[in-house]
Amino acid sequence: MAGEIGWDPEAGRLDPRDLEGINAIIHLAGENIGTRWTEARKARILASRVKGTRLLAEAASQMTTPPSVMISASAVGIYGNRGDEILTEQSPLGGAHDFLVATARQWEAGADAARAAGIRVVHPRFGLVLSRRGGALGRMLLPFRLGVGGRLGPGSQWMSWISIDDVVSALIFLMTNETAVGPVNVTSPEPVRNRDFTRTLGRVLSRPTVLPVPAHGLRLVFGEMADATLLASTRVVPQRLLQLGFQFQHSALEPALRDVLRE
Repeated sequence: MAGEIGWDPEAGRLDPRDLEGINAIIHLAGENIGTRWTEARKARILASRVKGTRLLAEAASQMTTPPSVMISASAVGIYGNRGDEILTEQSPLGGAHDFLVATARQWEAGADAARAAGIRVVHPRFGLVLSRRGGALGRMLLPFRLGVGGRLGPGSQWMSWISIDDVVSALIFLMTNETAVGPVNVTSPEPVRNRDFTRTLGRVLSRPTVLPVPAHGLRLVFGEMADATLLASTRVVPQRLLQLGFQFQHSALEPALRDVLRE
């Protein structure tokens, strides 16, 4: 189709000449992490992020007129499971033994060629993106609407979320704000515990939330992924966005869910 550019991260194929005239690159691609992890799937999760990012960064660095900015996605999983600790962009990253931490570290490093070429690189570290059209919330809606939703495990784990509208606004903001560089937490200023997220979603849907899912059940179904995502606690705040003056449409969870789920 007109305006489309062909590329193949697996084969390392992307002609820098096809990118000429582009002033900004926003790279969000990556294999879905929300299923049970086999070794083969973990390899795809890692490769889909690192190879694509590296290919784009290298192509951008070879352009006659490079773009002014490359926004390359990352995730709050880079901090690991941190309990009640409040996490900002200055917080230490999680341990390299953690698969999601190791993946996110390599994902961000994949843009090094663009950085070395003098291109402004921004890594939005996304939390749970609220959208009724997909993602984690999209998968939650059916059981919650059937009245069988409930907290996951103890429910005390922190969830760092952001509405889809704020994601789009933040990406535009980061693209146009020349002082934005490096990692930027793209989450609401008000993370919540899983039990509070559950109660709020049930209230918005006018459904009970009295059927908790035990941690051992999650581990039985999802294996390693359960501990790394569903049961992990990551209390992230968007310090850099706030410092830069970004205005959130949705800071509190309940208004955000009501807006996102409004037909």
